[in-house]
Amino acid sequence: MQDADGRRAGGNAAESLVRGHSFTLVQLRYFAAAAEQTTMTGASRVLMVSQSAVSTSIAQLERELGVQLFVRHHARGLSLTTAGEDFLRELRPFLAHASDLQDAARGVGRSVVGELVVGCFSTLAPFRLPVAVASFESRFPQAHVRVVEGEHAQLQVALREGRCEVAVMYGYDLGDLDHALIDSLRPYVLVPSGHPLAERGSVRLAELTELPMILLDLPHTSNYFVSLFTARGLDQPPVRFRSPGFETVRSMVAHGHGFALLNQRPAHDLTYDGTPVRLLEVEDDVDALDVVVSWPATSRLTRRAQEFITLVSAV
Repeated sequence: MQDADGRRAGGNAAESLVRGHSFTLVQLRYFAAAAEQTTMTGASRVLMVSQSAVSTSIAQLERELGVQLFVRHHARGLSLTTAGEDFLRELRPFLAHASDLQDAARGVGRSVVGELVVGCFSTLAPFRLPVAVASFESRFPQAHVRVVEGEHAQLQVALREGRCEVAVMYGYDLGDLDHALIDSLRPYVLVPSGHPLAERGSVRLAELTELPMILLDLPHTSNYFVSLFTARGLDQPPVRFRSPGFETVRSMVAHGHGFALLNQRPAHDLTYDGTPVRLLEVEDDVDALDVVVSWPATSRLTRRAQEFITLVSAV
């Protein structure tokens, strides 16, 4: 929920919570670790301090703020209160920038160091992440990337809650996210190697409407592929199988169960079990699907995130 200025209501609540109070960076980091690990023991292990130090620090933070941040469950760990959730959402980017500030104080402010959490759409990950992460860590050896995979809606939530700073995803339904273009991918048709259309280099969508279809069944993705037909007044092909797995779709096609529409293009025409498929270009004038790197429009990006955006959008 947002107010008239477009700010998140949770953010306003968190700002009100901290106004007029003082606390230490150590207390904030201990709180964030406990929230991530959901137990004091887990936080102490990650932080490499005693459990009592974590518990005491968080209790002091709660007293200073005058609000309960956690609900303590006997033998079942911790859960955040509503106030704790709001506080954590605002705290994550603050801690990232605190790390930048510490690096500057140590004289490495012009270097890119520390952890960058990158989200990635699940079907894009094997095609985009390995090269991007390798290039980033080769250019900035004092930095390292941690990856969070998910579907479109999950990545949007992760960005807005600060669980990742940037995300590689498709460029639809971005809402209040800023983005930079990485690539634009035209859809193509995949058929078995022995299919009557296999020796052709291209095909019109109208030729596919009566053929069985293997549908990559992910939120938004399935609607996008179906819309390629309906937007042109064509009947939707009968769907023989649905799967959220990119390689499962390719394998079903390879074994003759139908054709598929896809955007990502593997480097070869073999499936996991070695069965070949054939790629056909779509002759119709269809919209390409953009691949973007996104981040919250209201966030102040760390140097790590800025450099990652520059790197992946220049590929």
